[in-house]
Amino acid sequence: MRRNPPAAGPQRRVRFRVRPLTPDLWPALQDLFGRAGASNGCWCMYWRLGPAYKDRPREQNRTDFRSRVLAGPPPGLLAFDGELAAGWCQLTARSELAYLEQARLTRPVDGVPVWTISCFYVRRRYRRQGVSAALLSAAIRAAHQAGAPALEAYPVDCAVPGATSNLYTGVASVFARAGFKTVLQRAPHRPIMRHDLKRVTG
Repeated sequence: MRRNPPAAGPQRRVRFRVRPLTPDLWPALQDLFGRAGASNGCWCMYWRLGPAYKDRPREQNRTDFRSRVLAGPPPGLLAFDGELAAGWCQLTARSELAYLEQARLTRPVDGVPVWTISCFYVRRRYRRQGVSAALLSAAIRAAHQAGAPALEAYPVDCAVPGATSNLYTGVASVFARAGFKTVLQRAPHRPIMRHDLKRVTG
């Protein structure tokens, strides 16, 4: 029987190990998302389908996303504390996420073939423990190694009054600390941010 590690807390610094979501790690993602399938049964299909994901059975979303994982290449990254998946981020070429092209706040800025880090999901007991920062750092390296010219994101600027509390796209300050710059702002609380990967080394 697998033993879960002690709950992360203010006195415990966790060094997360980040791995691409390959088929052999599907059970870890499934355990992380739980029976509900993460964000209201999304199973990370929102940016692929748009709001239509809610009109489908959660099992169908799960099956479709698993098919995507099996087909490869890995559609994102998992952060582990030991053997337990603590968090997830979707990392792909923007062209794979059709709804990004349509949604008002995420329509293309230009014709650059960017990759995108479009969403995060962190296990509840690991929130505010640096999981998103670890995933973001690994995502920059992975996108650079894949030859992407830039990595794009659509986080929430929590400093703006009235900003949404739904932070599944990430927090702008975390991206800023990682070297992302705002390239466009269609709403005060939702910047489009990019990291120029041509300057990344290693």
